[in-house]
Amino acid sequence: MENVDLIVLRTLLGWRKAGRKALLATVVRTWGSSPRPIGSIMALCDDGSVVGSISGGCIEDDLIRTYSSKAEFPSGSPEFLKYGVTADEAHRFGLPCGGTLEVLLEFNVDVSLLDELVEQLSLGCLMRRITQLQDGTVTLDKVKAPAELDLNNDALINTFGPEYRMLIIGAGQLSEYLAIMALFNGFNVTVCDPREEYRGSWKVAGVTLTSEMPDDVVIEMKLDSRSCVVALTHDPKLDDLALLDALGTDAFYIGAIGSRRNSEARQQRLIEHFGYTEESIASLRGPIGIYIGSKTPSEIAVSVMAEILAVKNGVQLPRDVQVGVAKEELVVSHNNPGGTICGI
Repeated sequence: MENVDLIVLRTLLGWRKAGRKALLATVVRTWGSSPRPIGSIMALCDDGSVVGSISGGCIEDDLIRTYSSKAEFPSGSPEFLKYGVTADEAHRFGLPCGGTLEVLLEFNVDVSLLDELVEQLSLGCLMRRITQLQDGTVTLDKVKAPAELDLNNDALINTFGPEYRMLIIGAGQLSEYLAIMALFNGFNVTVCDPREEYRGSWKVAGVTLTSEMPDDVVIEMKLDSRSCVVALTHDPKLDDLALLDALGTDAFYIGAIGSRRNSEARQQRLIEHFGYTEESIASLRGPIGIYIGSKTPSEIAVSVMAEILAVKNGVQLPRDVQVGVAKEELVVSHNNPGGTICGI
């Protein structure tokens, strides 16, 4: 599954190439609680078709009623709309109490520039799109670093990134569950496993499955800040070298499955045999996941995916939900029955 922005832009491009009129809506400001973050986009076709989300439904319905029912679909310069200014509006549009959002509408986006944007994003490029507020003129630039949406008196500047990527090492059952969840969350997923007996039973469609050695795949993928690596084989011959190469990249998440004892043994191997220090492997996660008492492969995948999404979204997880910490506290509690475990 592609990321949401690319789905919206690709669908909008299809409408415009087919000669349909359409608008692109972008959340540019929010006050108080808001159902969707700044930068969220949706597209609306003149026949009432809609893709993407800026509120979760109610504001989309209002835009459909307003613009698809017009005798002539609007054109011209971008327009601002503000929702939830009053308590009545907040209630009518389903916004949280005190929530307000402002949306910029762009009408009949230029097909050639939209085509270029979609193509570059599909190739994995990070693109900055600048819309002039006075006349709707759009320019595109390739950039090297993500940036927050910027709105000034003259222009809207929105940076669109390529899909987030996940490299899973190992093609076992746990990998299948994790791959499904990653696809559902808009990740481009690659699974590498040189072991034919594991690859032969792989069932998840939409995943790049390769037989190359994991460390070679890490190098080939040129991992960036929108990439993560999850080692799930329990086999040091497959996991360790790949993790070492990944630690030298900008990947936002690098982790390996395993018990506390196995994770500690892995860290010791990297320090003793590869010259690493505790500081240089501090970004290597293990045991991975958040503690939810998971036992089955599907539950463990939920745990791991939750941690990856938290890191991706910049959320600092409480220490007591980390698998290693929580299990250590369980041991302490078992040895001290009168104690309590906070958060478990």
